[in-house]
Amino acid sequence: VSTQSTGDFSNYKMTSQTVKLYADDASEERGENARLSSFMGAISITDLIKTTLGPKGMDKILVSMQNPEETLVTNDGATILKSIHVDNPAAKVLIEISKTQDEEIGDGTTSVCVLAGEILRESEKLISQKIHPQTIISGLKEATLIATHALEKSSIEKTIHKPEDWKNTLTRIALTTLSSKILGHSDKTFFANLAVDAVMRLKGSSNLQAIHIIKKLGGTLHDSFLDEGFILEKKIGVGQPKKLIRPKILLANTAMDTDKIKIFGARVRVSTTSELAAIEEAERNRMIEKCNKILQHGCNCFINRQLIYNLPEQFFSDNGVMAIEHADFEGIERLALVLGAEIVSTFDTVETHKLGTCEVVEEILLGEEKAIKFSGVPLGEACTIVLRGSSQHLLEEAERSLHDALCVLVNTVKCPKIVLGAGCAEMLMAKAVESAANEVMGKKSLVYLAYANALRMIPTIIADNAGFDSAELISQLKTLHNTTPNYGINILSGQPADINKLEIYECLRAKKHVVASSSEAAQMILRSDTILKAAPRKRENDRKLQ
Repeated sequence: VSTQSTGDFSNYKMTSQTVKLYADDASEERGENARLSSFMGAISITDLIKTTLGPKGMDKILVSMQNPEETLVTNDGATILKSIHVDNPAAKVLIEISKTQDEEIGDGTTSVCVLAGEILRESEKLISQKIHPQTIISGLKEATLIATHALEKSSIEKTIHKPEDWKNTLTRIALTTLSSKILGHSDKTFFANLAVDAVMRLKGSSNLQAIHIIKKLGGTLHDSFLDEGFILEKKIGVGQPKKLIRPKILLANTAMDTDKIKIFGARVRVSTTSELAAIEEAERNRMIEKCNKILQHGCNCFINRQLIYNLPEQFFSDNGVMAIEHADFEGIERLALVLGAEIVSTFDTVETHKLGTCEVVEEILLGEEKAIKFSGVPLGEACTIVLRGSSQHLLEEAERSLHDALCVLVNTVKCPKIVLGAGCAEMLMAKAVESAANEVMGKKSLVYLAYANALRMIPTIIADNAGFDSAELISQLKTLHNTTPNYGINILSGQPADINKLEIYECLRAKKHVVASSSEAAQMILRSDTILKAAPRKRENDRKLQ
């Protein structure tokens, strides 16, 4: 379009039209609506699991939609959050940090989610006072650093060179971890000692693969025990030796059925039964040849990940070899670790394969079922914890509880620093952040105070779940922390108590991870101001109708 030099555009009318940016079924939320949606999702998840926090926390019953008969009874935060399906993106963020806490530390999965939700609850109040999200994020970063510094300053470093004191410290940490689990309601001292003995066998190593947990239905939880060695829940072949002294063990992952034609769709046609018999004889000879190659390794114990069929089983029986079949992938991997062996798939090169060994391998009776025990394994720290219980639900929850305790103890061994539990650490951090707020000018001081309030919600919820007057308790603790920063909640009496005397300890590394992860998750959600939901994928039937 050309115009005159005068630049007169009065003859042209500007028309406005709506530009379609997204697909038909896509949705968009912006600004306050998006932020409100995020806050509501995160706070709803927090309200869901906060009743499970602390020694007096309640359990949740989870029922599967696909199989209504499949139920799960647990108070483990990560297990609950993994099992529920949510649509809110902010709620998914909290679920992810809970999963990460479970993988990295093992405990604190509920605390990290609750603390993040409470930070967002306080942040919502600040946003309603017209404080910009970036100001809140900046204040949260600084407040988190202050809280972490106060936590590290209050930590107590323990030394592993004093075995009795070190074992007592680990036992107290295990007791704290188990107090909020199902094992804490039966005999937490028994299971705390069980977990500590298993971790002490690791001799400073953090390899939890060396600790094998077996669940056996029957008996009571108190019938559980720790066995020095490795127990495999399999049976020895028929007619084979049931006990070997200093065996030579070959671990394999190979097919021990007849070598049939495994090309999909292939068929073999024969005209007479003699030709069929020749094919079967050829397959038999190939399997016998494979078994002979296995024996050339000089082994007298053969463990295979896959099934061992009748012909090779009979061959091993005739040659006095103990054969164990169907040791699943996890079992065969653990065996390779504890026996010092390699898993092989081919048997042509005898000299390059490394055999495993131990002092004794024998068949034992575990409950009412047979199992195989490997004693005196090269990896001396290897052991097996056998859990007994009256129901499968109880055993699964007991395994989760014990695994959490083992993870926390291993993290304590890595970083031998402890902090006081029972809400004492949170009150101490809140006091440090609140003191720093008095020295900060502007709106950031309000953010500091909000973060301190969020930290105090942890002991508040613990007290509420126990049925105590949380307002009175927290008020007393605030006053006591002005002079003595060692006070927390005695969950038995419902009164403030010196946690150092009660010896309620927690792992510093776990507590720092909770504080850092919850703050980062809250900042991530605060930083978002738009939620875009993609259009759902169309099904084939819908496309045909169009």
